[in-house]
Amino acid sequence: MALPHDTVETMETIWNAELIDRLIALWDEGLPTAEIGRRLAISKNAVIGKAHRLALTPRPSPLKRPPTRRRGLGVQPAICTWPNGHPGDKDFKFCGEKPVPGKPYCAKHAAMAYLRPKTTTAA
Repeated sequence: MALPHDTVETMETIWNAELIDRLIALWDEGLPTAEIGRRLAISKNAVIGKAHRLALTPRPSPLKRPPTRRRGLGVQPAICTWPNGHPGDKDFKFCGEKPVPGKPYCAKHAAMAYLRPKTTTAA
């Protein structure tokens, strides 16, 4: 008497030699997996799974894009960023002097931008 775990059942597969050859050709053309699936009348996930099992050249995920560098973040400019003029004007520019360490402005403009708190005396 055969026990259930002793029997080997094989799963049916949609993949035949012709379909695999078409998959490889469309993959090599660089078509998106969804388009390959449409052309082969199978799901995108079936395409991805078979491509993985066939060890086809991996593609970068469209959902996991490499990080992009954002402007304005990172290293502080080595100039005073006190604005001179209006940003929309042709002659608009920044001060350009050397900034105080840890501040975006030179000593002159830092004195104008940062006010010292008033000290209160007990009466």
